[in-house]
This record gives sequence, structure tokens and C-alpha cells, in this order.
Amino acid sequence: MERDTKQRRAIREVFTREHRPLSTDEVLAAGRMLVPSLGIATVYRNINSLSDEGWIHSVELPGEPARYERSGKPHHHHFICRGCGLAFDIAACPADVERLAPPGFAVDAHELVLYGHCPGCRQA
Repeated sequence: MERDTKQRRAIREVFTREHRPLSTDEVLAAGRMLVPSLGIATVYRNINSLSDEGWIHSVELPGEPARYERSGKPHHHHFICRGCGLAFDIAACPADVERLAPPGFAVDAHELVLYGHCPGCRQA
């Protein structure tokens, strides 16, 4: 069991507040708003620990470094902004995704990633 330090509390708060997959750099930047002395090694150590505990899990997106989000969310997909590089959750899931498989194939899982520009990047 990890100690409940102010750094660990800050990292947990970042994941609680942000409802999207976060990179380690994003966790570090947001965490430093709460604890200015937070370091990248502490972020990595706590991400590993929180992942081992099942509190967060890794989100693998094509061509992207690992990101992390809170565990326990219902099935969902992701949107990656080509402008700022941030990833966002998509709550919807196509109900008939299985029909896209070739005839005779059985789908047992799927991932859907949309790419485009977030509202902030579209305005810029």
C-alpha cells in the first residue's frame, strides 16, 4: 500500500477532475498546478502504482504513447485532436459495428478512434 502523500493526492485529483485519457506529461502539468514541486519520476511511480491497484488503466491509441484514465468507465471510444494532440472520450458506440467484419467472421472486441480538431483548435 502506497503512502497517501500530497503528490499522490494531487495525481489522483487530476484523474478525478479530467474526464479524458491523460499522458504522463499532462498529469505532470496538471499536478504541478496543485503541487509545484511534483516531479516526473513521482508521476511515473504513482501511475504504475494506481494502475497496479486497478484505479486507473492504460489507454492504447494507434501511434500514440500510452495514456491513462480512471477505471470503471462504461465501454467508450476516443477522439484525438490533430491540432493540440489531446485525446477525448466519446460516449457513443455504433450498435452495429459487427456488420463491418467480413462474412463469416466473429467480432469479440473493437476499438474506434476518431481524428479531427477539437473546438479550441478549430477556432484557432
